[in-house]
Amino acid sequence: MFSRPLYSAAFRQAARPMARQVINNRPTPFLSAFQQRLLSDQTKKAIESAVASAPVVLFMKGTPETPQCGFSRASIQILGLQGVDPAKFSAFNVLEDEDLRSGIKEFSDWPTIPQLYLDKEFVGGCDILVSMHQDGSLAKMLEEKKVLAPIDGSGSESASQ
Repeated sequence: MFSRPLYSAAFRQAARPMARQVINNRPTPFLSAFQQRLLSDQTKKAIESAVASAPVVLFMKGTPETPQCGFSRASIQILGLQGVDPAKFSAFNVLEDEDLRSGIKEFSDWPTIPQLYLDKEFVGGCDILVSMHQDGSLAKMLEEKKVLAPIDGSGSESASQ
């Protein structure tokens, strides 16, 4: 009967230093060797090329026409509501390539997909896009980067003539 509490106490005590190190962002060498996965040069170059392929780049599950998760769908809807120019937008389906799916998470150091890049700079995931959409900062950023679709010919140009 006494072996169980002694074993539990010994286990908790042995686990405490390791847990404390992980919480303080100092993983033990044993854990860091397994947690760290090196991004291959080939995958890194492919991701860099993808990020540079357009001013607005979204890594998502599925395609803009057929998103395969709610977060990807929400991200596409937000970009559409903001008026992003389709000619300045590119999307990559991470479900088609496992190296891309895991590599993009390492590349950005962001654990979730979708991921948005604007002029080769990581913006964030769906939660960040929703927040920025709601507070107006996304609209301002997209306008500053000049990636919004042009206004129809019936816009302000014809009114000023």
